[in-house]
Amino acid sequence: MSAPELDDFKIIKEGEAEILMHAKNEVFFNKAQVNNRDISIAVLRTFISRRKEEHETYLSRRTKSAKKAGEKDSAECTDKESSEYPAEEEKQNGECQLPCETVQEDLCVTLEENSGKNMEKNGLPALKAPRVLEALSASGLRALRYAREVDGIGQVVALDNDKASVESCQRNIRFNGSLACSKVESHLADARVYMLTHPKEFDVVDLDPYGSPSVFLDSAVQSVVDGGMLMCTATDMAVLCGGNGEACYSKYGSYPLRGKYCHEMALRILLASIESHANRYKRYIVPVLSVQMDFYIRVFVRIYTSANAMKNTPLKLSYVYQCTGCDSFHLQPVGRTISKATSTRYLPGFGPVVPQECSDCGKKYNMGGPIWSAPIHDEEWVNTILADVKFTRDRYPAYDRISAVLTTISEELPDVPLFLSLHNLCATLKCTSPSAVIFRSAVVNAGYRISGTHVNPLGMKTDAPMDVIWDIMRCWVKNHPVKAQPPEQPGSVILSKEPILQANFARAVASLSKAQVKKVARFLPNPERHWGPKLRAGRQITSKHVSLLGPEAVNGSLGHQEVDEPDLKRQKTEHSASDTCS
Repeated sequence: MSAPELDDFKIIKEGEAEILMHAKNEVFFNKAQVNNRDISIAVLRTFISRRKEEHETYLSRRTKSAKKAGEKDSAECTDKESSEYPAEEEKQNGECQLPCETVQEDLCVTLEENSGKNMEKNGLPALKAPRVLEALSASGLRALRYAREVDGIGQVVALDNDKASVESCQRNIRFNGSLACSKVESHLADARVYMLTHPKEFDVVDLDPYGSPSVFLDSAVQSVVDGGMLMCTATDMAVLCGGNGEACYSKYGSYPLRGKYCHEMALRILLASIESHANRYKRYIVPVLSVQMDFYIRVFVRIYTSANAMKNTPLKLSYVYQCTGCDSFHLQPVGRTISKATSTRYLPGFGPVVPQECSDCGKKYNMGGPIWSAPIHDEEWVNTILADVKFTRDRYPAYDRISAVLTTISEELPDVPLFLSLHNLCATLKCTSPSAVIFRSAVVNAGYRISGTHVNPLGMKTDAPMDVIWDIMRCWVKNHPVKAQPPEQPGSVILSKEPILQANFARAVASLSKAQVKKVARFLPNPERHWGPKLRAGRQITSKHVSLLGPEAVNGSLGHQEVDEPDLKRQKTEHSASDTCS
């Protein structure tokens, strides 16, 4: 590209990749998504490493079984006094069993990339470099970073159904040199059609749409190889967090509730939706990492095929009952099992788990779900990813943010769905709030576990039932009295009951996590103003977008007199005043 042509573009560098962005809003790019891209690269590196370990384990198992089969065949040949066939022919028949059995192994084990017929010395297939599909590439920055920064990665296919985006992606591939040209390819195609016509071809499929990923999920779960990884982002948080419950149900098949835990519930709704799509093809998911950060959620799941394991899906899903008066919530599992000897029966879950009225405050319940109630993280994966991020911190532009998020996730209780908000509990009772350490200590001293959550700095995950939580709060209010409230208020009803449990507020050793003891930063502020969602590509930038994009971006696009936020607000005030006077 010549120098005059470069003058029309701005060079943006992120990690080891550089892209050319036009001044006009033709192709979507959001600087805030650096957190998303960094954490995806960290997971992808761990996936490639883990995939290699799994392949080596598979080869070792196959080698041992082949040796045992060979020893058994030789013993049978020695014991036989006479045989119908010659010894050499019998040996050949024994050797031919190995390829037949190999065909029946996991589909994730494939042949060498450079030569599809090459085999390792022991006659077993070699591991192929992973293929990655970025289904919605826009500028291609994510695909370029994968190709340049992830060791051992194979082909990266970048798709987009917008011609300007594909042209931009191809331009950026050439701009990044020979390595990018050899590994990244860009196509103008509908991602849904492309994934449907390439079933089980990609080791990693990355979905990062502008809005909801629901229309891509059915084809995405079919495009991933067995044992492969699906990375999925959803930015329609208003829908997933209960702003439009009916829209959420139509897109994801679950009804959201507007509690303090709504962002974690959004994660679990997305996981339940992916599992539902996978089940239609006798497949199921295993979440390794689920993150809520900035203005979106992002999940990383591995996809496997097994009609038998798929039967466990109802055990991983639950409905949620949320009290309308207080913060009590309860989970209703969709299914249950009964085991007898070697057989297992799958039955519907027992219910209801709650009466018509809340046993704590007497109000009604709202019901939401179904949501994914099984663990949303794999602890071993999270610790491995975090260790790798810390070891190679210079390779992550957003190291501080992603390390803080991963540290908080590593300390979450994995088997406790959703969480409580201490401030909400106190707001219900109209009382002063105890410190987090005091409340945590009371829960630990009562014999239960408690942890924080990466979703909300004030959230607390605990396996303590709600009656224990309210008993602790009743004991707190006895020592810190509140003003009298109307008797029909939920807080008054809760406080009218005597606590069964006598809370112990003495500071417990386990009340703080390791990160809290070391004073490790876990919730960081945004690095700059206007750090959030951006305007959809193709829309004209006007002065009304100053609050979303910032004055610099708006001024650069308009190319005329400068507009800043105070002036814009003053203009609006003056216009409204003149309208009122007229």
